[in-house]
Amino acid sequence: MTINGEERKTTVGYAEFPAYVGKEITVKGAVHSIREMSFGAFVILRTARDTVQCVYDTGASDFRLPENFCENACVRLTGIVAAGKAKDGSVRYEIQIRGVEILSLPAAVPPVVISKKTVQCDLSTNLDNRPVTLRNPSQRAVFKIQEGIQRGFREYLMSRNFTEVHTPKINFKGAEGGTNVFKLDYFGKQVYLAQSPQFYKQMLVPVYERVFEIAPVFRAEHHDTSRHLNEYISMDFEMGFIDDFTDVMNMETGALKYIMSLLKREYAGELDLLHAQVPEITEIPCIKFMDAKTDVIMKKFKYKPTDMKDFDPQEEEILGKWAKKEFNSDFLFVTHYPSKKRPFYTMDDPADPEYTLSFDLLFRGLEITSGGQRIHDYDMQVAKMKKKGLDPAEFETYLMTFKYGAPPHGGLGIGLERLTMHLLGFKNVREAAMFPRDINRVNP
Repeated sequence: MTINGEERKTTVGYAEFPAYVGKEITVKGAVHSIREMSFGAFVILRTARDTVQCVYDTGASDFRLPENFCENACVRLTGIVAAGKAKDGSVRYEIQIRGVEILSLPAAVPPVVISKKTVQCDLSTNLDNRPVTLRNPSQRAVFKIQEGIQRGFREYLMSRNFTEVHTPKINFKGAEGGTNVFKLDYFGKQVYLAQSPQFYKQMLVPVYERVFEIAPVFRAEHHDTSRHLNEYISMDFEMGFIDDFTDVMNMETGALKYIMSLLKREYAGELDLLHAQVPEITEIPCIKFMDAKTDVIMKKFKYKPTDMKDFDPQEEEILGKWAKKEFNSDFLFVTHYPSKKRPFYTMDDPADPEYTLSFDLLFRGLEITSGGQRIHDYDMQVAKMKKKGLDPAEFETYLMTFKYGAPPHGGLGIGLERLTMHLLGFKNVREAAMFPRDINRVNP
């Protein structure tokens, strides 16, 4: 026997059905549901991306369904492709069953019904039974769309000469400092799970100029809210030789335009299944942090902030409503955040060092991105560290990046689950995490 690396074509996918009308084909999948009828049965077959209606007609078939034929059985099915019209007038294809081979059988009935349009249980039960509930078409559609978001991000950046990288998740220091890091005993040494790939992105800018990464990050935050996870996927990029931080904002805007276009073009079925509203993006409005605080939140909406250095969730919602009303935009850039609330590597605004050349991107009233221009000068970075109460000697490897020369650069990180959550209209970010990790959940 030899292996040549070519896949054996043994089954036909739903997208290929139009070319096989009137012909016999073979498909493989799991039995999603069985509805017995007077003439036989409708069998819905669940394949990798589609559900396919199959018709078993005892009068037209010279075989009988196996006695152990049941929901969640994995089968190889042969039949004739037929075309018909759906209720909305579109062409739908089905298979007139001519034969069934059972490949495997379930050992038990699933604890949650997955053959309905949606999984009809509470979120906790859904997540407890994730290996099963993900088989529901609506549930799995979430993560096909999430695939599309990552795919669009990757394709767009690679078309702009970015290099994809993979950075360590066990680090010598937390990139953002503070206490929200997971500590590990690493062969007798204390290390940390990565809060972000920030240090390594910056190290690689003098090497590749433009880099990106899609990978998990870890935050040891004790928040048990609908918008927080302790492990999430961050889509990061860093770009060198920028003129200013607006170059980063322009790159993100272009990436989001591309992502949304890709979703509408190649993930329409999943979007329709979840009734998702994909935003139209032409340009994204911007507002400075203090202008947003005083002119919009306090004056226009009469809301009294409790923190003048950051936004609370209600303030973000206010800004989302304002951006929609004033600019018909689902997105809003907020720039020039206070220096006290930004990490030590953030460039201060030369015009007013109390603020930074940084930004957040709000999507429908929820922060999904933090980014900005970084400090690239060695002496400036050391001084900023000392001002923040950090010992530069503990960051020797990181500081090599600037000690031996680095171009002006900036970048950002996008929370994949938060973007997915708001795109699909979910109320809880856990619905947009395949296997979420929060302060209470480490299983499955």
